Amino acid sequence: MVSMMPAYDEAGATSTPPTRGEAEAHMRASTRDWLATRSHVHEDFDAARLAAAVAAKGERVSVVIPARDEAATVGDVVAVLRRDLVETVPLVHELVVIDSDSTDATAQVATDAGATVHRSADIAPHLGTHPGKGEALWKSLFVTSGDHLVFVDADLTSWGPHFVTGLVGALTTHPGTLLVKGWYDRVLDVDGRAPTTEGGRVTELVARPVLDLWWPELAAVVQPLAGEWAARRTLMEQLTVPTGYGVEIASLIDAHARYGLDTIAQVDLGARAHRHQKDHDLAVMAAELLAVVRARAGGDVAPLDVAADELHQFTRADGWRTRPVPLAQRPPALAQPGYPGGGR
Repeated sequence: MVSMMPAYDEAGATSTPPTRGEAEAHMRASTRDWLATRSHVHEDFDAARLAAAVAAKGERVSVVIPARDEAATVGDVVAVLRRDLVETVPLVHELVVIDSDSTDATAQVATDAGATVHRSADIAPHLGTHPGKGEALWKSLFVTSGDHLVFVDADLTSWGPHFVTGLVGALTTHPGTLLVKGWYDRVLDVDGRAPTTEGGRVTELVARPVLDLWWPELAAVVQPLAGEWAARRTLMEQLTVPTGYGVEIASLIDAHARYGLDTIAQVDLGARAHRHQKDHDLAVMAAELLAVVRARAGGDVAPLDVAADELHQFTRADGWRTRPVPLAQRPPALAQPGYPGGGR
């Protein structure tokens, strides 16, 4: 909702803030056209019809859930998706959890709920291993076979199987679409506070300003860091993938750089809640995002070259501490020895 309280220009005169339509008019023409043709809502898509359409093309859908120490929530995520989109409607052909060095019962809980579980470090061991979400998604390419890859976070507490339906629908509606970002009201639910929709702090303070300033065609992507997104395998296997939380913004920027704005879409998934991180943890994420973005500022993908690879953080209670920043990137999977799709 746009506030209609008076605003003041530099001369002190009052003016009325722009309406939503007027604000969109200030976007680039290409961005406005993209909003009109590549924005979807999940209600547009029916799981049964999508399953039939995907099957008619001889294609497969793989859902990949990266997880680290998510035993409390991953079971519900897996169980709901298996019940609704594997057993009731056969839209999803593979339901895979990539366990990223969990120290709790994540792997067992996910297995019991019906997922195929792989430990990230055990996938393609000849290529080594890194901690991080991006590593889990990159490694998933070696143990899945779907033409369409849907990524879903393991820590969801308010969501629905329509997340997957909406993402698959938006990915397959236009044959030229290669990548889809989900967006939603980010419910910030913190103990002792009333729930609000003011979640997504790194998105609003880092990711969206970066895109607006240096990739303005992507200014209408509401949540570039959304953990729920989808891509065609033919795109993902060609991308350089940061091993940490930079995977989401990197894939968006790289898809745009390689193939253009019209190969990207977004879909409104409603509302979403998950476990939230503390500000110092988010600072590590923000630092990695800045390094990932800087490596792409020249148009190509450069190494994550920075002057230091750690953050110094201070609190009055604990004093100073040092936190490492993930600064590794995986090369395109398609060119790696042992990749199942290599050579095609």
